Amino acid sequence: MNFDSLKDIDDVLFLDIFSEDNVRSSMKYEPRAGDVIIVTYPKCGTTWTQYIVSNILTKANVPSHPGEYMLYTPFIELLGSEAAMNPSRKGPLMTHLPLKNMIFSKQAKYIYVARNPYDCCVSAYYFLKGLTPKSHLDVSFETFVQNFISGKVFYGDYFDHLLGWYKLRNEPNVLFILYEQLKEETEKWTLKIAEFLGKEHCTALRNDRTLLDKILQLSSLEKMKVTFNYNAHDRIQGLLELSSRHSLKFLDKLNKRPGKIEEMHEGAGFVRKGIIGDWRNHFTSKQVDITKEWIAKKTSASDVMLLWSAYDLP
Repeated sequence: MNFDSLKDIDDVLFLDIFSEDNVRSSMKYEPRAGDVIIVTYPKCGTTWTQYIVSNILTKANVPSHPGEYMLYTPFIELLGSEAAMNPSRKGPLMTHLPLKNMIFSKQAKYIYVARNPYDCCVSAYYFLKGLTPKSHLDVSFETFVQNFISGKVFYGDYFDHLLGWYKLRNEPNVLFILYEQLKEETEKWTLKIAEFLGKEHCTALRNDRTLLDKILQLSSLEKMKVTFNYNAHDRIQGLLELSSRHSLKFLDKLNKRPGKIEEMHEGAGFVRKGIIGDWRNHFTSKQVDITKEWIAKKTSASDVMLLWSAYDLP
């Protein structure tokens, strides 16, 4: 990966597709009553959770066009606070921002999704590999692991992100979810998410088995691989297609983004395997050892790794 292409905006590393103005406006966004904000470190179940929440809120009637979907549930640091404040925006917000770089509001509801660091690393590797031009030759997993545990990847250090939200896990307006639990007990956690969003949403699902089954089917791995069969550049292009119908400044900024799209390495889009334990197919014993050292150092004052005590991590 071309890690040199990452840019530092207020001590957070971003891919070059991000506008500094949009990022900074997202950091200053003050959530309002009624806002639902999905927060994750990248590649920890973001797209999946966002789609489950959107289907619950719309009774399985989510916009199908990639651009319209992004306007319905904006990625706030990519699109800026204007997208969040857009009067027509009805869906949840999504962010990867660390807690220290965003305004936490008691008025909003937050859903934080955590995934074990080993599987997160593997998923991030394939995602970023697919965004790396073929002109950049080193796309080895070995190099990526070194950068991942050094915090030299998009959004910085995994534990700096996780630990801030782990401390807030018992706040009444925070629903803290494990990716692994959502994967193993999708129906149970879909209902918990619905209850967190509002009793009326949970009641609707419990009283309508057909609706619940439809949401579970739409958010299944097989279906989502079809629904989200595009990469980040395709998603941006979907937004630009709407520029003639929506007068929004962030669309203009995206439209004026310089540079040409190069041929990329083969990687993965927003949905790949979606399994637990894929790290075993990638990490060497040496990589496990250095990752364990990093984990021990970063979590010396926290019991956060007990979250995955049932998942046979190294």
